[in-house]
Amino acid sequence: MNKVLEVIGRAIARYLDQPSRGYEPLTTSDPALLRRTLRPCDVLLVEGNLRLSTTIKYLTQSTWSHAALFVGDALASSPGDPDPPALIEADLLHGVWAVPLSRYHRFHTRICRADGLTAADRDHIISAAVARIGDAYDLKNTIDLMRYLLPTPPVPVRWRRRMLALGSGEPTRAICSTLIAQLFQSVGYPILPRIETLPAPRPGCEHCVQEILHIRHHSLFAPRDFDISPYFEVVKPTIEAGFDYKSLVWESAGHDVPAKQAAAT
Repeated sequence: MNKVLEVIGRAIARYLDQPSRGYEPLTTSDPALLRRTLRPCDVLLVEGNLRLSTTIKYLTQSTWSHAALFVGDALASSPGDPDPPALIEADLLHGVWAVPLSRYHRFHTRICRADGLTAADRDHIISAAVARIGDAYDLKNTIDLMRYLLPTPPVPVRWRRRMLALGSGEPTRAICSTLIAQLFQSVGYPILPRIETLPAPRPGCEHCVQEILHIRHHSLFAPRDFDISPYFEVVKPTIEAGFDYKSLVWESAGHDVPAKQAAAT
């Protein structure tokens, strides 16, 4: 019976792993600029184009359907490798694996950077991520997988995140941002903790309060959480490189002219 469920689960996973028709990103980053901007331990969010991506974006009410951890040259086979496996991610079919940055050159992406992360914790996260490469996921939990066959399930907004974590089985751990969330939580770095406010009066401040952070279960994390987290900085390669809107070339009366000239006419 387990063998039959495994076959069915893998068939569903292959179906969900196929691209959707009509995907066209509104913007992409220059590959060379993206590589220069990324730093080890940055989280790269991706607006995916898979059938699975459509459901995740709907359930999380977000542009982002996937997240990967940038590890720099930690896995480069040689110093001169132009496109080393620099991203570690959890994939439904392949489990935890490393892929080159070129895999997402034609996608809308966003860089999220943990603010103030220490060098020791960064190295620990990268080492732990590398150690997870090769982990596979048991796809026998077909109920955990079948929820993704309906791109826009008629579920109230307040229940959608819970539906994403339904069952918390291995397919959930492969699809959600569980791997990256666990890595950051292992060094005590917050993503979106649940905050409890308690009275903490002291002399001269009778109404003072204390915030207690509670760790959310890793199965509840989605890619967008790194985007909206108050502890992660959103880094945009174009701006980081020194954006000058005056140097842009705009079309004017059928001719391309520099923006500063167009503004003067």
